[in-house]
Amino acid sequence: MEATIYDTPEHQTLREQVARFIAREVEPHAQAWEEAGCVPRDVLRRMGQAGLLGIAFESEHGGGDADALTNLVFAEALSQSTFAGFVITVLVHTDMAGPHLHHAGNAAQKAKHLPRVCAGEAICAVAITEPGAGSDVAGIRTNAKRDGDHWVINGTKMFITNGVHADLYFVAAKTGPGKREVSMFIVEKGTPGFSVGRALKKTGWLSSDTAELVFDNVRVPAANLLGEEGKGFYAVMKNFQTERVALGAMAIGHCQRALELTLDHVRQRQAFGGPLWDQQTIRQRLSMLDAKVRAARQFMYHCAWSVTQGRDIVQQVSMLKALTGELVNEVVQTCQQFHGGMGFIRETAIERLWRDARVLAIGGGATEVMLEEVAKRY
Repeated sequence: MEATIYDTPEHQTLREQVARFIAREVEPHAQAWEEAGCVPRDVLRRMGQAGLLGIAFESEHGGGDADALTNLVFAEALSQSTFAGFVITVLVHTDMAGPHLHHAGNAAQKAKHLPRVCAGEAICAVAITEPGAGSDVAGIRTNAKRDGDHWVINGTKMFITNGVHADLYFVAAKTGPGKREVSMFIVEKGTPGFSVGRALKKTGWLSSDTAELVFDNVRVPAANLLGEEGKGFYAVMKNFQTERVALGAMAIGHCQRALELTLDHVRQRQAFGGPLWDQQTIRQRLSMLDAKVRAARQFMYHCAWSVTQGRDIVQQVSMLKALTGELVNEVVQTCQQFHGGMGFIRETAIERLWRDARVLAIGGGATEVMLEEVAKRY
């Protein structure tokens, strides 16, 4: 990966650390995880022991106190893995679920849970999406009602990443009649009435477990309210920005890896009397795709830098999510095409990247939703 104007020596050290972890702990073993449908817990604990699961969280609880740029470096480096199911398992924990506790948790909640989150001893999931509500958070129907010193949660969540094997769930539920009267709750695995309805089979991200969750009169202590009552909608909206930068990093990382694999392939693959690289159309299409990826990457780093400056960049992050979600599909499909028949064979890296890329234009805010977020801010 080329250096950016935002890079520090620490960023390069982090990239190298993550690359070593992927080469040693992930790529040689992750095909078995695809077949098992989940990432082994001991791998995640080793990530925690290496200090890689709490980079952006406070140091007093085992985190690294890193800023948004450093967190982006981590997400991009992690996404050099060709196993996106592993990547999303980690990024949901670090960038999509864990930040709810980091930003909204009180001192007691953080002291209880955050050290285990940073250590990989407690894996997180965030439960927002429902059968009839995803990016439209105001449309959720899961509800929570106060009953003395408890809240009682009822409803169903859908498409929840880490949903089967997580230990700690941050759950969005309606707590009032208003469309945006949503609150967030901490629900621990094993709470009576809380269950995995079913594990969902997906086209891609095969080593990532995804679930339907059922809340049937789930009683949680009042102390499990995460943040202010009725302010969960705004907490979700705020964290969408962290989530979408991470998904942009995932897309860019996969683009880089796909181009690297394809450049190696077309230089070696012989056809029509020479390597495929001798074909002008292949050279030019790969060159243009690389140019697009490099441009998108610079925009991504600028977005992360803007976050460190405290700027309101909802429009820019929405652009980034739409741009990179579409771009990764263009890049990976073209790279697969240039691999010929081997690009359609299971267990090849390019086929896996192609299959896994599709959801990046859907999950975390579909392209069409993102473009509406852009348009309404002109």
